[in-house]
Parts: sequence; structure tokens; C-alpha cells
Amino acid sequence: QVQLVESGGGLVQAGGSLKLSCAASGRAFSNYVIGWFRQAPGKERTFVAAISRYGSNTYYTDSVKGRFAISRDNAKRTVYLQMNSLNAEDTAVYYCATSTSLRWSSSTDGYDYWGQGTQVTVSS
Repeated sequence: QVQLVESGGGLVQAGGSLKLSCAASGRAFSNYVIGWFRQAPGKERTFVAAISRYGSNTYYTDSVKGRFAISRDNAKRTVYLQMNSLNAEDTAVYYCATSTSLRWSSSTDGYDYWGQGTQVTVSS
């Protein structure tokens, strides 16, 4: 079992930056591909980014490419999401999750353990 705790969300002006953290406890952290998802009010939870077990491969949804960067520090059992050039469409609750397999997925079905989420609000 894995427990995930997100932090770093908040209120930021359009064009600003935030860095989210996802801290893990429980089973070996480096065993897991980790994904970030987000959910805006009244909308489905959607894929944002994912990172392979040792950080050599990263994946992004098109709308955040060039603005967001996912990284991980396995020694600290933490995954990060650096978000730059934020806009109002990035407003959502952001969740991290562990993949059910060694492969990344853009579907929520591909992930099992989830954190409680952290709110990101971008004011225009």
C-alpha cells in the first residue's frame, strides 16, 4: 500500500508559477510510475503528466507541454510538478497517483493509489 500527499497548491496570477509536490510513504517508491491529474469543477479528472520509475522518461498532455515539468527524487520519495505560465484553464484540483503497471497511462484507470489533491487557482 502507498500513501500519497500533495502540497504546494494555492492562488496565483495568470502568468505565474507554482511547484506541486507529491510525497509518498509505504512500499518502495521507485517501483511506481507516477502520474499527475487534474479536475476542474464539473469536469472529469484528466491526465496532466507522468514520469517513469527512475525519471528517465516523462509524458505530458499537449496543453501543458513547454509550461509544466515533472520530476522525481526517489531518495526523498517525492514527485514534483513545476508549473509555469499558468492560465485560468489550469485552475483545478491536482492529484498524484501511482500507476498499476510499469507503463505510463493517460487514463485514470491506469492508476490505483491517489492522494487527496491540492487546489490550484489561477486568477486572470
